[in-house]
Amino acid sequence: MHPEMEPALSTDPALLEILEDLKRREPIFHRPEFGTSRADFESMMHPEFWEIGASGRRYSRDCVLAELDRRHRHPAEDVWETSDFHCRRLAADVYLLTYTLIQNKIRKTRRSTIWQHTEVGWKIIFHQGTMSD
Repeated sequence: MHPEMEPALSTDPALLEILEDLKRREPIFHRPEFGTSRADFESMMHPEFWEIGASGRRYSRDCVLAELDRRHRHPAEDVWETSDFHCRRLAADVYLLTYTLIQNKIRKTRRSTIWQHTEVGWKIIFHQGTMSD
């Protein structure tokens, strides 16, 4: 990839506190301090949540919840390395967080999550992971 293809991303200084708060929550569903039960995951998700996986497949909220249940019944050790975080306000109380994730020192994906700040805390509206070289 040519360097000129990469966007010049910078987070508005007014959003740095939000950026730090959201960074602590990523990768989503892998931060035990925010919960490990189905009820915890449901409370993190907007009712209309959906995602696009690294495979390009689309997944419903119910499908993601079922997969999270399965993973927690059969846990596997994962090593997560995150970097290159960027936050952008999309609308009042709605933010796009993007970052790079390297899983088990091998699998690199670019991630994006749309977050909404509500009266009861942060809710995930949408998530996407895209394989990267």
